[in-house]
Amino acid sequence: MISVILCAAGSGTRAGFTENKVLREYNGLPVLCGSLCAFAPFADELLVTCRAEDLTRVQALLAPFPAARAVLGGATRGDSVYAALREAQGEIVLVHDAARPFVTEKIIRDCLASVKTYGSGVCALPLSDTIAETEDGHIVTVPPRTAYAAVQTPQGFFRNKLLGAYERARADGRLFTDESGVYAAYAEPPRLFLGDRTNRKLTYPEDFAPVERVGFGADTHAFAEDGDHIVLCGVRIPSAQALRAHSDGDAAVHALMDALLSAAGLRDIGYYFPDTDERFAGANSMELLKQVTAMLKDGGLRVKNVSLSIVAERPRMAPYIADMRRSVAEALDIEAHAVGIAAGTNERLGYVGEGKGITCYSFVLLKKA
Repeated sequence: MISVILCAAGSGTRAGFTENKVLREYNGLPVLCGSLCAFAPFADELLVTCRAEDLTRVQALLAPFPAARAVLGGATRGDSVYAALREAQGEIVLVHDAARPFVTEKIIRDCLASVKTYGSGVCALPLSDTIAETEDGHIVTVPPRTAYAAVQTPQGFFRNKLLGAYERARADGRLFTDESGVYAAYAEPPRLFLGDRTNRKLTYPEDFAPVERVGFGADTHAFAEDGDHIVLCGVRIPSAQALRAHSDGDAAVHALMDALLSAAGLRDIGYYFPDTDERFAGANSMELLKQVTAMLKDGGLRVKNVSLSIVAERPRMAPYIADMRRSVAEALDIEAHAVGIAAGTNERLGYVGEGKGITCYSFVLLKKA
């Protein structure tokens, strides 16, 4: 029998919330639901630790899960896990932070396999950053990071051994931040297995920001009386007429820039690059696009993919699409396959159909950097 303990008795203080963060919605569902759905197929029983003030809301979320029930937690994580351990019926117990809703099926299977093979299984990752021992704001020593690991959850053990370790720790009045510490101090060195960087813990306000953001932009430029080319996506295209504009008239890039700024929650291109400012007279729009990309980076965002639609009766765009995709991809620092560009006519309808101008539309998808 397998028991799963989901730790959900926190207060959300570090996230700056007035409610328990695992009851906060993330992508449309409370965070706790993600962890419940992940473990339900593997658990004979699901014990969810919670505060008394959250009990009614937690029980409502547990209703679709017949094997789940709430357990009142204590003042510390250790108190909460200990209370759940005393009620657990399973021979094997997995303990997981409910605030890690991205745990994968592979991680859970690997945890169970480690417990069955080695007696314990602690999800962990090798460190990618240098770590340092500090004192009074100074580095004392820098140990080799290969000797350390970043510990995640789930952490699996045979229930009786973990319960015994907790009872000894409580008798000694010692506090631990997770089960691996208790088990290492009072049972034996726990076995590690490789985790996943996507198995992150939602802790701070920025962790609850949308993972992906959509933006839309549009731009229109009229044809001038004379000229021999137009510029779209930084590519020079032969044309009997130029586009009338303060800058280089790159309507496709202007639509793209507005889509990027919109997705990031920023102002439009007229605010950052006004056509009343002589600095932008004849400006290369690809250089402006790079500035917008830098603004996104400063906001912790990067482009995932781009879709552009160019509507024009003339000139013919097809021979230049590949070059346009490469140009945009380079400016945004993404792969060319993440840039889609379509071109079509307006079937001779409206100002576009009459050959008076060009309109471009853009959708973008941003992700957290």
